Amino acid sequence: MAVERIEAPAPASPPVRTPASGFRKWLAFGSGLGVEISSNELRVTAVRVRPGAIRHLDSIVLPGYTDRPAADWGAELSAFARRSGLAGLPVHVLLPRGEVIVRTLALPGVEDRDLASAISYQVDGLHPFPEDGAAFAWARLPGSVFVLVGIARRETVDHYSNLFAEAGVKVAGFTFSAAALWSASRIVSAAPRPYLALHEENDTVEAIGESEARPIYSAVFENGASALARRTSFAELRLDDAAPVLDFSSLLPPLDPPAPYPLAAAAAIAGACPRLSLSANLLPEDRRAQSSRLAYIPSGILVLANVAAAGLMLSQPAYHDRRYLALLNREIQAVEKQAARAARLDQETRQARDRIALLGRYRQRSKADADALRDVTNLLAPPAWLNSLQISRTDVYLTGETEQAAALLQMIDGSPLFKESQFSQSLTRVGSGEQFVIRTVREGPGVGLEQGENR
Repeated sequence: MAVERIEAPAPASPPVRTPASGFRKWLAFGSGLGVEISSNELRVTAVRVRPGAIRHLDSIVLPGYTDRPAADWGAELSAFARRSGLAGLPVHVLLPRGEVIVRTLALPGVEDRDLASAISYQVDGLHPFPEDGAAFAWARLPGSVFVLVGIARRETVDHYSNLFAEAGVKVAGFTFSAAALWSASRIVSAAPRPYLALHEENDTVEAIGESEARPIYSAVFENGASALARRTSFAELRLDDAAPVLDFSSLLPPLDPPAPYPLAAAAAIAGACPRLSLSANLLPEDRRAQSSRLAYIPSGILVLANVAAAGLMLSQPAYHDRRYLALLNREIQAVEKQAARAARLDQETRQARDRIALLGRYRQRSKADADALRDVTNLLAPPAWLNSLQISRTDVYLTGETEQAAALLQMIDGSPLFKESQFSQSLTRVGSGEQFVIRTVREGPGVGLEQGENR
């Protein structure tokens, strides 16, 4: 049967995209064959990816694959791969969206090594299939806590796997539209985020989008409900009315020339650069075909040689820094004991100085007490006289009699050794005089309490 060749239409106003930068840009290197399984046809796209550019080699449609012998359309697909210069390259197959359940899980705090166990624990609640009747694949969205999960009936995966094996076509993996478009949109440029993309085919509308609220969104609407798909998707993504509504072709990086089948092209681009793509592969590992790595041996050797040379150049400053640090550590250890002894001597000197100062203050106390007694005697001249005199380190209490006690407070405060004099008790009239009790605060050298000393 003749192969139907389709020319790609010109893209309509693609969104502005930011080119990839850094080391990721140079990892965008490879070739891929993508196969989209439609209702009764296979759409195949071949691409070649290079840093900064993606070449669309060719695209074909294999109609009626369900009604034809598998070997028939398998031979056509192999011939197409040879014409595209990709003979023997395994294909990446995109399963029909209606046969895959797509879910997004938020797993904060779960390490990569524990993801498989965490997802296996939850996956039974994400699908209606019988126990052990589901095949699932997952991939963490880079730099986030979200995991994209695709689930299909195991018998569906086995059916397509056997079908391609019967056709003699090597298959690298089965994936689904959300994973393929998410990966392909980021190979050589950044995705236009936030966005909503709609794709209508055979009375079915598929919606895919990204926003701050939903890192990835995928849904299918039956009966051509494009208006419902738009309203529901905008609500799920929490987008405003100004957010762009794209087609699937606008999510792909620029292709030269444009590809007619965006889903097949997305599978091919993602398959060409598996290290830059989400590894959501529903095909059992023992059935996956691997392409030959012999072609990359010369490039690998060259890369290793360059890395080794760069490593030697970068390690020289680090080596000298380590030697200098080791020399400094030896010098520090040599003077460390001397520094400790000097610190100990400093501490002992401070303690001796404090003790000397304390002894000096104690010697001043006797003179201060004698001076206080002398001033009290001079201030309270006859006919005033004292019954009691109490001298503490901070206060002096005077108990006695005089003709006019009120004048005593100002007289006592006039001394440089006393301040804040006041009557501790009310004055009492005794005969022709007044009985008083005066408290005054001491000041000057030799007074006050030492730390920890009681009054």
